[in-house]
This record gives sequence, structure tokens and C-alpha cells, in this order.
Amino acid sequence: YIAKEYKTGKKLLTEKTHANQNKIKNNEDNKISLDTRITLNLFENLKYDLNSIRLGGSVKPIYLSKLPPDLKNIKNTSKKKDTFIKIVLPLIIDENNKILENRKKLFKILGKSSNTMGEKRWLKRRFDEYQINNEDIADLKLRMDIIPVSIAIAQAAKESGWGTSRFALEGNAMFGQWTYGKDGIKPKDSEGKGHKVLKFPMLRSSIMAYQRNL
Repeated sequence: YIAKEYKTGKKLLTEKTHANQNKIKNNEDNKISLDTRITLNLFENLKYDLNSIRLGGSVKPIYLSKLPPDLKNIKNTSKKKDTFIKIVLPLIIDENNKILENRKKLFKILGKSSNTMGEKRWLKRRFDEYQINNEDIADLKLRMDIIPVSIAIAQAAKESGWGTSRFALEGNAMFGQWTYGKDGIKPKDSEGKGHKVLKFPMLRSSIMAYQRNL
């Protein structure tokens, strides 16, 4: 949403932008598309810096729905990897925070001597969400937990080639989850296996599925 507003707003039409056109043409990343350049400019304008985060700064709540289509064209490897991390980091943290909120609510419900119908329905949805057939409370406590951010980023980077794989770009699939249904992308080397890589409507959906899968 933020990127869309930034792209369609007046910021791209300022005199400063026009003055920088020649500099952009001579830039080492002059092969990147407008979408990728907007993403990079957005991070820069919002002062979204990984070094400050490593020193204890807060993560910017920027939630992109897809990866830039030509992320691989950023020639500087460190810059390319940092851009990928900046995209997935806020999404991972936000989904973890939602899990923590649910976990807090779970223990609040379990601490009561009796529960309302609404609370019972909430528990039923959580059992279904985490695929616990016998409604085992101990199992739900174990499964309803966050994924360490460093592990999620590392696996996303490995499975998606730092956001450059066909599955990541065409299906927002950052973790290489398999499916045997229709909603997937067929690998080129899937002869005889019959599987596809599960695709998602947006990056956030891929992260949610990954967390539930673990």
C-alpha cells in the first residue's frame, strides 16, 4: 500500500527527481525497473536501515505484497541481500506478533475456571488452524509459538535465492512448500514427482503458511 501511494504520488514528479535523471542513468543499477527503484527510494526516504536495527532500532512497518520483479539486477550483492531482508523482515515480525497476541489470549482463556461460547469457538478455530484433531491443549501450547526471525530470513533467502527464484516472483513462494493440488507452480525438473510449489496471493500469505507448517 505504501509503495503504491509512493509510486502514484507527486514525489516522483518533483524537480529533485528530474534533476537526478542523468545520475540514475549512470548508476551501476541502471538496469533495474521502476518498481525496484521505487522500493529502494522508499526505503531510503523512510530511513529504513539495517545497521540501525542491529543496534537496537525499530523495524519500519513497511508491508510489501510482492518482491520487485528484477531484484537480481541490483549488481551490488550486499545491497541486493539487504533489500531482500528489508522486505521480508517486517512481515515476519508482524506475523510473529500476531502469534504472540494469540498465545497471550490462549493462556488468558486457559486461566479461567469457565469459558464463554465465544472463547470456546476461538479455541476451536485455533485447533483447526494448527491441525490438532484431538483438541489437545498441551499440543496447542507447543505449536502456537513464533519462529525465530533469523531462521525465517535464512530459510527464505535459501529457498528463494534471495528473492530471485521463479517461484518467489511468480507465486510469492519464499519457502519452497510443496503441494499436489492445483494451486501451485510446476517445477521444470518435476518429472515423475507430480508435485508443485505452492503459490500465494501475497508475500504475507507465504510467511503465514511457513509458520503454520513448522
